Amino acid sequence: MAKEIVNNSGIAHNALATGSIIKGNIVSDSDFRVDGTVEGKIDCSGRVIIGPNGSLIGNIVCSNADIMGTLKGNIKVSDTLSLKSTANVMGDIKTKILVIEPEAIFCGTCDMGDKAAAQEYLVTDDKE
Repeated sequence: MAKEIVNNSGIAHNALATGSIIKGNIVSDSDFRVDGTVEGKIDCSGRVIIGPNGSLIGNIVCSNADIMGTLKGNIKVSDTLSLKSTANVMGDIKTKILVIEPEAIFCGTCDMGDKAAAQEYLVTDDKE
């Protein structure tokens, strides 16, 4: 009889499932995926992924991001931001590298390059 081998890489992944709602800020030292709804800020040392059905009303600060769902807020990414074809982003972007697929929607301003990604991000938000 074959035995199932489980390989745990030790890398922690966090996720918010479809149908879940969080009202508040999220701080994570590892990757974070949103398939539900977040109303608040995400501060993440790793990658933030907003799935096709995910939505965030708030700001993001992270090292990398893949946006497939809806973001209403500003985003600062120290390395690479990818807006997939299903993305709908309304807010300002600061990032080193920006990748936008055809049919992605982006409404806001964008600062790119090493200097933009390194700048302090002044966020004015009535919710905080």
